[in-house]
Amino acid sequence: MSRHSVTSGFRYVYLLESRAAEGGFYTGLTDDLAARLAAHNDGKVSSTRKGRPWEIRVAVAFCDPVRAAAFERYLKSGSGRAFAIRHF
Repeated sequence: MSRHSVTSGFRYVYLLESRAAEGGFYTGLTDDLAARLAAHNDGKVSSTRKGRPWEIRVAVAFCDPVRAAAFERYLKSGSGRAFAIRHF
């Protein structure tokens, strides 16, 4: 059995793409992907308010919250952004 409890849920690292602003991307971390996307599209997140509407380009689920946070930090780094552009 996994060392992580299935009942603890997943953490999602997600990459959003703006439908309004060409080249507009946003990377984030959440435990409720649908609610977080709704918050972005409702203008409740100041850093994504101008790019609305947003759509999920990719989401990766993690059982381990520490690894999820590390992957989000990586995607927000210069080499992580380059990786995301090439692969997502």
